Amino acid sequence: MTYKIAILGASGYTGAELVRLIATHPMMEIVALSGDRKAGMEMAEVYPHLRHMDLPALCKISDIDFSQVDLAFCALPHATSQAVIKDLPATTKVVDLSADFRLRDPEEYEKWYGKPHSATDLQGEAVYGLTEFYRDEIKTARLVAGTGCNAATGQFVLRPLIAAGVIDLDQIILDLKVAVSGAGRSLKEHLLFGELEDNAFGYAVGGKHRHLGEFDQEFSKIAGRDVRIQFTPHLVPATRGILATAYVQGEAGAVHYALAEAYMNEPFIQVLPFGQTPAMKQVRGSNFCHIGVVADRISGRTIVIGTLDNLTKGSSGQAIQNANLMLGLDETTGLMNAPVYP
Repeated sequence: MTYKIAILGASGYTGAELVRLIATHPMMEIVALSGDRKAGMEMAEVYPHLRHMDLPALCKISDIDFSQVDLAFCALPHATSQAVIKDLPATTKVVDLSADFRLRDPEEYEKWYGKPHSATDLQGEAVYGLTEFYRDEIKTARLVAGTGCNAATGQFVLRPLIAAGVIDLDQIILDLKVAVSGAGRSLKEHLLFGELEDNAFGYAVGGKHRHLGEFDQEFSKIAGRDVRIQFTPHLVPATRGILATAYVQGEAGAVHYALAEAYMNEPFIQVLPFGQTPAMKQVRGSNFCHIGVVADRISGRTIVIGTLDNLTKGSSGQAIQNANLMLGLDETTGLMNAPVYP
């Protein structure tokens, strides 16, 4: 059986990444691509690297016949998804790549995003889309909320350590290096080549980054108490990828063991031999996440470094992994391509 797929917001980076990955998926067929501001254009005009593919032209969401769609990927801007998804047929499964359904508490959503949620019933229904930790719930879900790419990277590094009780929950520092595609395709002055090339800087410093809402929600749930980490992301002059460095209080051997045990049977999470550290290019264009553990020179302190591709494992690849489960497929289907290197 081939499942009929719609991609809403196909003209953005995550939409294009979904198209690229679904192109080699044996059980999915793209039947609709929306891009309201580019409606009527061919996908090859927007993304010439996809010109070899036989794709439907971009259209408006209102032009899509959802009775012919098994699953829709919603790659729309934050606050737009909730308005669109609440009007979709209840029979259409949805994987949302925006931030609209990641936070379960409406008050927390309003705190981090500055406006009330307009679909709180769906907010309560949505399953958090970190596949490795919610796969049973995802299998039966109609709506899955994809994680933030920064939030996914940090959680892959820290969740098993919090669950195993091998680190001090009040002494967690997370530093992220984030490639520019994580900021989307819209024109922004600080993302111009002349501004970003040969440059790097922290942003949303001091607890202002919205993905902290996800960290607070998920880490506190695991620990059964409030967990508040220090978190600073930095924009670096790279196109795609995230490198997360976590500084924790805990014995390095126990930290490495907890990670290795947690991910022993996970197809996409690779824990490196003790003392080895990953690099962003080692996972580029893939759905893999690599994690390394190193003992700090100060006894009792440990450094954990994780990396993934923000557009793939951090967003569109994760979305397809979730969609596979929702459709009753093996979650690795269409996602086992090796990273692109160099």
